[in-house]
Amino acid sequence: MAKTNTTELLEALAAEIGENVYIDIAKWHLYLSDAKMHTVVAEQMYPLITANKSVKEEEVIKVLESIPVKIGGGKKELALSDLLPLQCQVNLVDILEKYQQEI
Repeated sequence: MAKTNTTELLEALAAEIGENVYIDIAKWHLYLSDAKMHTVVAEQMYPLITANKSVKEEEVIKVLESIPVKIGGGKKELALSDLLPLQCQVNLVDILEKYQQEI
């Protein structure tokens, strides 16, 4: 079913990202929904799926590199790309490709 409403699409995309993509810290998996980062990631990735081209892994990684994650109570910041295992990056690209086909 095609999602026509941008808000509806973003919410569905954020939910799927939040349930399937996680930060890996010392073999602990913190899903992006639990980290309250799924909406930010969906909003940042949205332009990649609305373009009339295919989603490229390099572009996804650039966006992930631009999303800061504060750690240690804000003492340090790391790029989200540094905290996601490779499989989660692949899953994210797959999710984005799926949603691109729906719009």
